[in-house]
Amino acid sequence: MGQREGTVEDMVNPWQNTRIFLTGHTGFKGGWLALWLANRGAVIRGYSLGPPTEPNLFTVASVSSVLEDVRGDIREYSKLEAAMSAFAPEVVFHLAAQPLVRRSYSDPLGTYATNVMGTAHVLEAVRKTPSVRAVVCVTTDKCYQNHEWTWPYRESDALGGHDPYSSSKACAELVTAAYRSSFFPLERLAEHPVAVATARAGNVIGGGDWAEDRLIPDLIRGFQEKKPVLIRRPGATRPWQHVLDPIRGYIVLAEKLLAQKAEYATAYNFGPSDEDPWSVECIANKLVGLWGNGAAWKADSAGDLHESHCLRLDASKARAELNWKARLRIEKALEWTMNWYRRWQQGADMHQETLAQIREFEKLSD
Repeated sequence: MGQREGTVEDMVNPWQNTRIFLTGHTGFKGGWLALWLANRGAVIRGYSLGPPTEPNLFTVASVSSVLEDVRGDIREYSKLEAAMSAFAPEVVFHLAAQPLVRRSYSDPLGTYATNVMGTAHVLEAVRKTPSVRAVVCVTTDKCYQNHEWTWPYRESDALGGHDPYSSSKACAELVTAAYRSSFFPLERLAEHPVAVATARAGNVIGGGDWAEDRLIPDLIRGFQEKKPVLIRRPGATRPWQHVLDPIRGYIVLAEKLLAQKAEYATAYNFGPSDEDPWSVECIANKLVGLWGNGAAWKADSAGDLHESHCLRLDASKARAELNWKARLRIEKALEWTMNWYRRWQQGADMHQETLAQIREFEKLSD
C-alpha cells in the first residue's frame, strides 16, 4: 500500500492536546468528528445551536462528555468571535449549517443567513484570533452547478445550485475563497499564518442521524413504526458514503494544513468509490432486507420540489494529494449503520458503541 505521511493513522499523534474550535458539534457529522478527535486527545470547544432533532446523536452518544459545550448561533458574530478568541484554538472545523434541501425552500432567508453569512462570521472570527493555524470549512457535493451529467464533478467545475441550500453552499465556497485570497494568501503563509481549505462531501450515512427528509432516517423511522416508507425519486443516484469516510478526509486535510503545507489550502471532494453509484431504490431495498420484520417502502408520487436526479463526485484529487479514499463500500456502510441503530434500540451504551465503530474503522486499510 505504500507509506502514508501525515494521516490519521500515523504513529505520531498530531492531535494530542491540540485545541480545536468546532462549529456544529451538536449535529450528526459534528458529533462523530468530536468523538473521533477527542479520542485522539484533542481539546475541543464546540459552538452550536442545540441538537436539531429528538432523538439525536449528541445526546444518545454523550458527545458533551468529550468537549466544552457552548451554545450559540453563528449568525451572531460578536458572541461567536468572543467564544473563539477566548478559547485560542489552533484548528477550526466549521460544520454548522442549515443542511437540508427541502427546508431551504420553506426558509430560504434562514438558509442563506446561516450558510453564507455564518461562514463569513466564522472566517472573520478566525481573522481576529491569532492562535488559529488551520481551518477546514465543510460544504457539500451540492455546491456544483448540476447539469445531471453521468460523470462525476471535479473541484474545478462551476459552482452553483438550483435550490437555496445548494446555492448557499456554493456561496459559502466563494466566501471562503475570497477570505483566503484577501486575508490568508498562500504566498504569505509564514506571516499570518492561517491555512484555509474547504471539504465537499457526498451524502453521508451512519448511526445517529435522525434528520427530517433524509433517506436513512426516514427509513429507520418507518421501519420502527411498521409502516411503508414513502420514498421520493427512487431512481435518483447520490454519492452515498459512511460518515467516517469524509470525516477521516477532514482530519487528514487539517493535518496537512497544520503542517503549514500551503498547497493543501484549497478545495477537496470526498466521495465514495466509483463502483458505488447506488440509486435510492437500491439503498431502500438493501435496508429493507437488513431490517426484516415486515419493513417496506413505496414510491411517493407527490414530489413537487426540484431535486437533482444524478449527482456524483470525483475524489481523485483527494486520492492523489491526501492519500485518501473511501474505505467502506456502500453495502458495508449500510450494515454498519443498521448495526448502530439496532444497538441503540437494544439500550446499549451508544457512546462506547460509537467509539467502537471509530476504532474499527481506524483499523481498516485503504
